[in-house]
Order: sequence, then structure tokens, then C-alpha cells
Amino acid sequence: MTGQGTGRAAGEIGSVAVEIRSVNHRGLRINLRMGDRLAALEGRLEQLIRGELNRGSLQVNVSFVPAAHNLAAPINSTLVLAYAQELHRLRESLMSDDPIDLAALLQLPGAIDTSDSGSADPETVWPLLRRAALAAIENLDQMRAVEGAAMVDAIRADCESIEQQRVRILELAPAVVEQYRERLEARVSQFLQGRGIDFGPLDLLREVQIFADRCDISEELTRLASHLRMFAETLVTGEAGGRKLDFIIQEMFRETNTIGSKSADARIAAAVVEIKCAIERMRELVQNIE
Repeated sequence: MTGQGTGRAAGEIGSVAVEIRSVNHRGLRINLRMGDRLAALEGRLEQLIRGELNRGSLQVNVSFVPAAHNLAAPINSTLVLAYAQELHRLRESLMSDDPIDLAALLQLPGAIDTSDSGSADPETVWPLLRRAALAAIENLDQMRAVEGAAMVDAIRADCESIEQQRVRILELAPAVVEQYRERLEARVSQFLQGRGIDFGPLDLLREVQIFADRCDISEELTRLASHLRMFAETLVTGEAGGRKLDFIIQEMFRETNTIGSKSADARIAAAVVEIKCAIERMRELVQNIE
């Protein structure tokens, strides 16, 4: 399900911001972007997210801003002193009276240690990161809940449409056999006229029965109704989430395909097309249900 959530947490060591963007995905895929200073916490953060969310392709961005007192870069006093002593000897060798500029010394390589500037122990950052991540997940869930409610309404509307078309097919099916009997009787009568061939009512009945057995869709319609009921129940209970709904949809599509292949009636074929369209819409929507 699509959505976005943000969370922030602050403490003495600084502040952490977490942004989660989610797009549709059948499973759960997480892409973390945290920076090198928090890389040690990636596994722990991913485990936290997987414990809270089940589906979606997630882009998770994490930023850490150290507190002001952590930003001061330490001076390498030993190295600066060595630079000063070397410059003093050089000044004596050159018999120069130029003073040694402290600001210039601090610009020399290694004079200021920036390797840990703005860094913090990942273990001290984790409580802030956890709070920010849980806040972002909660924010994401709220946004997804709004979208989910609208999505469930759309799915239910499609279920109603399928049931309407199923009932229509159920009403049309008996007429298909009767129409076939009438067409067959007319064709046989026309063909046998003046040929002296005997084709009795039992022969006609036998052919109609074979046709009726071949195009009987009563079992498929019954199973389709059963799948619809199971789908509605699962949608309400949330049992097994979208995966179970996806399996039920596969069964619904299989029954609808069989109905379409057995039927030779244009009106039933049109109803089958409507059912397939509704099933495809539902298939796309249930990918977002957790």
C-alpha cells in the first residue's frame, strides 16, 4: 500500500529523523539509507520494521544531527607542537624573524582531527532511532488506513458486481439448453425433409442431453458463490491478510474461465467479461492488504 510516514526523536547527543515511503509490493522489501555513521544499526532497524509491517516496498531514509557540543573537532596538540618545533628550527636555519602563525599551523594536514567530528556511538543513538522509526511507522499506518478504507469499499463494490453477474448467468443458463434444442430440432427437420430418414424425439433428446452435460456450469457457479462468501469473510476478519485473498481470487478466476469456456451464449460471455474485469481490479487492490 502506498503511503508516507515521518518520525523524529531528540536527546542530549542530537536528533534523529526517519522518513518511510511505501509503494505497492506483494511482499516486504526494505531499502535503508542511513549514512556510514549509523551503518552498524541497519540490521537492528530492519528487524524493527519487519516486526511492524508485512507488505510494501519501503524506502527508509535516516538522518542524524549531532548536538552542538558534539560538533567541535579536537586539535591534535602533539602534531601541532611538532609542526611548531620544525618551523622554529627552519626559521633559525633561514635566520628569519617571521613569527609562527598559529592559524596557519592549524591548517596543516592532521592538525585538526575531523575523523570523529559529529559522530556518536551507535549504541547511544539507537534509542533515538527506535523512537523515531516507531513514530514514522505509526504515521505511515495512519495514512495507509485512510487509503485502506477506500480500497476495501472498492473491493466490496467489485464483489457485488461479480455476484450480480453470477446471478444473471444462473438465470440465463437454463435458456441456453432450450435454445439449443429448438435450433437443433429446426436444423434436423430441415435437413431430413424429403430424405426419408427417421430421427425420433429420443434421438433429439439424447443430443440435447449431451449438449447440456457439456455446457453445464451449475457447479462452477456454486463454487464461485462460495469463493465470494469466503472472500467477504476474510476481508472482514483480516485472517492471513492479502495472501489468502489473493489465493481466493485465483480460484474465482479459474471458475470464471471455466464458465466462459463452457458457455456458447453471447449474453453469458458478456457477463463473464464483466466478472473478469472486476476480478482483475480486486487482484491489484489486494496486493496492498496486509
